[in-house]
Amino acid sequence: MVRMETPVCAFGWQAPDFELAGVDGKQYSLRDAAGPNGLLVMFICNHCPYVKAVIRRIVRDVNDLQALGVGAIAIMANDPTEYPEDSFDNMKRAAAELKFPMPYVLDQSQAVAKAYGAVCTPDFFGFNGRLELQYRGRLDQSRKETAPEGVRRDLFEAMKQVATSGRGPAEQIPSMGCSIKWKA
Repeated sequence: MVRMETPVCAFGWQAPDFELAGVDGKQYSLRDAAGPNGLLVMFICNHCPYVKAVIRRIVRDVNDLQALGVGAIAIMANDPTEYPEDSFDNMKRAAAELKFPMPYVLDQSQAVAKAYGAVCTPDFFGFNGRLELQYRGRLDQSRKETAPEGVRRDLFEAMKQVATSGRGPAEQIPSMGCSIKWKA
C-alpha cells in the first residue's frame, strides 16, 4: 500500500463530465450528481484503511451538504481484479450497509480518475455551482485511524463556504490515502 497526498487545489478548474454505472443500476453524469450550490466528487473504495476510517463521516457530511444544496458522487476506480474487496458486488453491499446518500459508481476504464487527476482514496474534489474546483483537501484529521470526535470538519466547512459564496478556502490541507490501484 503506497500512501499518497493530493496536490494543491487548482481553483477554477472545470469538472470533467462522465457517464458511469451506479450500484443502483442507473447511469450517472456530472449534471445528475450536481446540486444547485455545488458538487462533491470523491474517489473512494472499499478496501482502503484510510477510507474505512472515515466512511461513516463521509456519509454524515454528504447528508449535511445535501441540505445546503451540494450534490455528491462517490467513484470507485481501483482495479477490482487485483483488489476483490473493491468488486461491483462489494460496492453494492457497502452502499446498502452504510446507507450511502450519494450515488456510488464504478470507473471501470479508470478514464474518469485519470481525467480528474485522482491520486488516492479518499480524494475529494469540491466544486461550486458553476462546477469550478474550489476544494481539494482532507475530510478531517483522520488518517488510517478515525480522528477523535469533535475535530474540525475540514471538508464540510469548506463546502459550506463554497455553497454560500461560490469560493473555497485559500488554505487547504491535502487529503491522504492509498494510491489508486491502476490496471496494468
